[in-house]
Amino acid sequence: MVRSPYFDEGHAAFRAQVRAFLAAEVMPYAALWEEQDTVPAPVWKLLGERGYLGLLHPRSVGGAERDLFTSVVFLEELGRTGFGGLRAAVSVHAYMATHYLARVGGPDLCEEYLAPAVRGERVAALAITEPGAGADLSGLATTAVRDGDHFVVEGTKSMVSNAMTADFLVTAVRTAAGATGPRGAKGLSLLVVDTALPGVTRTPRRTLGWRSAGTATVALDEVRVPADRLIGRLDNGFYYLMRGLQLERLVAATLALGGMDRSLDELRAFLRARDVAGEALAHKQALVHRVADLATELAAARLLVHHTAWLYDQGELPAVECSMAKLHTTELACRIADTALQLQGSHGYLETSRAARAQRDARAATIAAGPSEVMRDLIGRAVLNQPVDPSAAVAGAS
Repeated sequence: MVRSPYFDEGHAAFRAQVRAFLAAEVMPYAALWEEQDTVPAPVWKLLGERGYLGLLHPRSVGGAERDLFTSVVFLEELGRTGFGGLRAAVSVHAYMATHYLARVGGPDLCEEYLAPAVRGERVAALAITEPGAGADLSGLATTAVRDGDHFVVEGTKSMVSNAMTADFLVTAVRTAAGATGPRGAKGLSLLVVDTALPGVTRTPRRTLGWRSAGTATVALDEVRVPADRLIGRLDNGFYYLMRGLQLERLVAATLALGGMDRSLDELRAFLRARDVAGEALAHKQALVHRVADLATELAAARLLVHHTAWLYDQGELPAVECSMAKLHTTELACRIADTALQLQGSHGYLETSRAARAQRDARAATIAAGPSEVMRDLIGRAVLNQPVDPSAAVAGAS
């Protein structure tokens, strides 16, 4: 691990603890979970018992209220398992869906949903994306109409990780019909929807990667949700989502760091072990230089992610930096995974190889939490809208 000013001895001890736990309790079984398209219920409870599902959450619900870099350690190690579905499932539960409950959920909601989620007794999923609206929140069409002491929810959510095992969904719904605020700022709310309610139908979707995340399409057909399942204030969901998405992107970037560590570790082991014409591949200059470039890019990516985490931990909302971190790390993860597969030749090209799984999983991260194209748009517009130093103005420009 590269020395860093952001971590202390406590973080190092925690890293060793998490790595040992994952090696003993996860790695021997994770491939089977990939085949089964699920993370089994006992695993969630084990994670909860170890405190890994509530590192950022308040002590009042059983969380640890640890600093953000404790979570960075956990997420990097989770990424190092090399199983994208597992890391997606756990991060969605612990840092995405339950984030909104911890941040703006009332005491009753937190007691009923957040506390058991922290213990691993109830699994959470985040239902935002829709067939006709991916990263565009203004296009969300799922509605929640008030009817007495209930909301009647109608719509479809797609690509919902954890959906097949989730006990509840933190769901983005439109509560003000016809609202047309800028970028959908008006009329969105967040509701907790129990998956056992009548009208909730889950259809599994087999994805290219992230197999154990249990991805599904969720149909909501006149689902009657008690009005007290509203998270925060009515019609304020857009603002909650804007903050939550920054954490989501930072989490994705951190997981990608761990995934790239795993890919490089496995590539190094392969190049050292494989001989060609009596010489290890690790001694071939062309390959040495390719590994050098990738390792350098990974080191730079790590600094970007850690700096962004530090900004977030200071109470800022570093939207541009979160987008940069997510864009750079997830795209780099694809390049490293692709190179690792290429350099392992026919061995890497086997569907069952770790290199092939890493390549499939890496691509998913460039799409989730806002695809790379959206990240570039957000970053580019922010940069172009910055004030220009008069001394840098082009002579004669009008």
